Amino acid sequence: MFYPEHLAQRRELEFCGRHFPTVEINGSFYSLQRPQSYAAWYRETPPGFVFSVKGSRYITHMLRLKNIEKPLANFYASGILNLREKLGPFLWQLPPTFDFKPERLEAFFRLLPRDTEQALSLARRRDARMIGRSRLAIDANRPLRHAIEIRHPSFVNTKFISLLKEHEIGLVVADTAGRWPKMFDVTADFVYVRLHGAKVIYASGYTSRALDEWAQRIRGWHKRADVYVYFDNDVKVKAPYDAQALMRKLDLVWPCDGSPRPSRIRRADTRVLRSTEAFEPRVRGGSAWANANRR
Repeated sequence: MFYPEHLAQRRELEFCGRHFPTVEINGSFYSLQRPQSYAAWYRETPPGFVFSVKGSRYITHMLRLKNIEKPLANFYASGILNLREKLGPFLWQLPPTFDFKPERLEAFFRLLPRDTEQALSLARRRDARMIGRSRLAIDANRPLRHAIEIRHPSFVNTKFISLLKEHEIGLVVADTAGRWPKMFDVTADFVYVRLHGAKVIYASGYTSRALDEWAQRIRGWHKRADVYVYFDNDVKVKAPYDAQALMRKLDLVWPCDGSPRPSRIRRADTRVLRSTEAFEPRVRGGSAWANANRR
């Protein structure tokens, strides 16, 4: 049990924000969230906190990146821009049955907004059903980042890597207990890591030795890129404890009082994260983001 026994559910995100510098919003994958929810998550987290946002499965899994202009507009109109300076990278996860289609991927990459002004312009092209549940304003123009997670072996080729580099799309380094490809190429100015489980996907934890290996990789990547790491081994509530263990190995300090302090690991690029690193965790299964998405 990660949360204190008597902690009110409405305070779980606040609690999480005192222990970790970032979480991955997963509810946005299943359905469009509301502007009020994003605004509440912004208020409930401390300065310097970062949210990554998982892209809609309607776009990636149902439409399979075809005829997505309007759904993409709806996604960005749903209130995501209420996260303001706490908005981190977008995660786009492709299904295991989606094989490498360079023309379709390139068309998708060209549609993705690269800053909040472009996202706002796209959001204004939303469809009628979004009227009354949209947020069409930004407080500042900020760069946006995108990462893609693949699950089909046909993506293990140099043409795919070249396409990602051309469009500055991050490749998700996904540890899936051997179920799907694990690639380590750095294709943008950041690296997005998802640790789904060392031996059993979504369930098994990481040994100290395994975390040492990941810490070494992260230090290497961090010499030339920002690094985001999220744990998805949440079935047995391994994620928050593995995340805390990795933070200790990286000498990453995130204070419980909510005031960001510089960690010992420095960032090469501060365009998005500003005063704090964003290495840790995804906490699922009765966790902060899951409960926040139910409100």
